Amino acid sequence: MSEQHTPRSLIVTFYGAYGRAAAGPVPVAELVRLLAPAGVDAPSVRSSVSRLKRRGLLVPARTEAGAAGYALSPDARQLLEDGDRRIYGTEAARQEGGWVLAVFSVPEAERNKRHVLRSRLAGLGFGTAAPGVWIAPAHLYEETRHTLDRLQLAPYVDLFRGEHLGFAATAEAVARWWDLAALAKQHEAFLDRHEPVLRSWESREDAPPAEEAYRDYLLALDSWRQLPYADPGLPAALLPEEWPGARSAAVFAALDERLREAGARFVGPA
Repeated sequence: MSEQHTPRSLIVTFYGAYGRAAAGPVPVAELVRLLAPAGVDAPSVRSSVSRLKRRGLLVPARTEAGAAGYALSPDARQLLEDGDRRIYGTEAARQEGGWVLAVFSVPEAERNKRHVLRSRLAGLGFGTAAPGVWIAPAHLYEETRHTLDRLQLAPYVDLFRGEHLGFAATAEAVARWWDLAALAKQHEAFLDRHEPVLRSWESREDAPPAEEAYRDYLLALDSWRQLPYADPGLPAALLPEEWPGARSAAVFAALDERLREAGARFVGPA
């Protein structure tokens, strides 16, 4: 297991891809089996599950057979549903779609929430237009609202929709609001890791073995699901030429189509 694929992240990725379809709580022993192909040992699974429980993302519950298991909390389900639109979406924003602005002000007595707000907006893919003014493509409005409500940060924020009217060209402004060079490197790192995996599968004539397909898909999804948050789907017309985002999205889409259902055979019946 690489440093990138932490046990906690892989557990969340598993629930996002397959665990939501489970008829009931997923037994701990089953989580251990399902994380083993990705190189996660049993103690790491158990300690990571405990951390996710403390964060309110997993809730303990008994299976029909009486075994200890874990199900997603309502907040976690909302998070994953919001994530689906990004992770499995294929269209970049349109320039004419406009922008959503988040303008916030936090009293000095609650300045710890200022850091939380900044980190959450950055995690949603917002760029920084000015101190206290964050910007993102307008299609992120609903997810932003859900996130701020869930974290009880909405009272500190005003949200606006709008167009960029100048004075700099919008492409120049976007290059100030986001670190495009850093985003391009993230796309290229994804391609370096997972494009060879796709090419290997494309060269094979046999049906994908279930465990192998599951492992490669889980690792690809775990890498990919961070990217649509770092890069929020900026309009292609505003990005540099030969932007690697479209290519990395195509590689993930091809891996998803080829491996997801094959991997589900290893997971077992829902």
